[in-house]
Amino acid sequence: MSLRVGLLSASLCAALSTGATAQTFPTRPVTMIVVFAAGGPTDIMARLAGEHMGKTLGQQFVIENVVGAGGTTGGARGARAAPDGHTLTVGSLGSHAAAPGLYKNMTFDPRELETVGMIAGTPGFLVVRKDFPARNFTEFLAYAKANPGKITSGHGGVGSTPHLQCLLLSSLTGIKFSLVPYRGSAPAMNDLVAGQIDSMCDLAPTVVPQVQAGTVRSLLISMPERAATTPDVPTSAEAGIPDYLFAGWNAIFAPKGTPKPVVDQLSKALLAALADPAVRKRIEDTGALPAKAADATPEALRKLLAADVDKWKKVISEAGVEAQ
Repeated sequence: MSLRVGLLSASLCAALSTGATAQTFPTRPVTMIVVFAAGGPTDIMARLAGEHMGKTLGQQFVIENVVGAGGTTGGARGARAAPDGHTLTVGSLGSHAAAPGLYKNMTFDPRELETVGMIAGTPGFLVVRKDFPARNFTEFLAYAKANPGKITSGHGGVGSTPHLQCLLLSSLTGIKFSLVPYRGSAPAMNDLVAGQIDSMCDLAPTVVPQVQAGTVRSLLISMPERAATTPDVPTSAEAGIPDYLFAGWNAIFAPKGTPKPVVDQLSKALLAALADPAVRKRIEDTGALPAKAADATPEALRKLLAADVDKWKKVISEAGVEAQ
């Protein structure tokens, strides 16, 4: 009898503890580890979501950029954090779905994390420096084939979503880029604007402001339809490569073991942000696509992550890229 009472008491205490955690969360500012450099697509999406989530939950959301190893350095730090909801990670398709196919010795499995939800999808662009001789993708392809390996193309680091864009574009067209990895998309874009590299495969939040400002030129967007933010940029089909359809994503993760009631609170705060017309407009203004409510839930992200890990392991293997 005493053993049964003891077990019941332990179960009751655990339930009460979980409930108390949910009721009091958050008790201090929440850190959002962004796995790429400030100013890049992942950073922009984190700041837009985090600002509104902080207001909903009554605590400030503090951005901490932790870069390196295609986003896995920041991902690992986030995975090791205390599972209490006060440290989250904002990652990407590259850092959390493709990374298992690119890195042999990852210290965490993204599929074991607690999924909070997707913030947005991010269409991909191919952009070139303002004075690059090719004026459209047909001319770019001809130039690339006449000058194999001579077109320098920056990306946000090995394993980043822009890196995957480059790999996919190369596999579909036979273009041999001279790839230049950076510690995030923002520094790569700075060099493209300055004319120090020829081209970039990158995502809407980094590309759209520069295209609109006329500091770079975009040869295509890897989507079925033209974007309202860049109406003059042709789709991949219009450019002659209809199979080049690519959209990255940015999403929020919590450490394994974070109590479900806490994850649920975070999810509700994210959904509230995505339901706010002002937040959606700010996301759309970057050229990104705010996640629909059905796609932003923890369950939807968990399913997408599992499918994308399997998909990109195959793509990376078929591309002949050796895991580092």
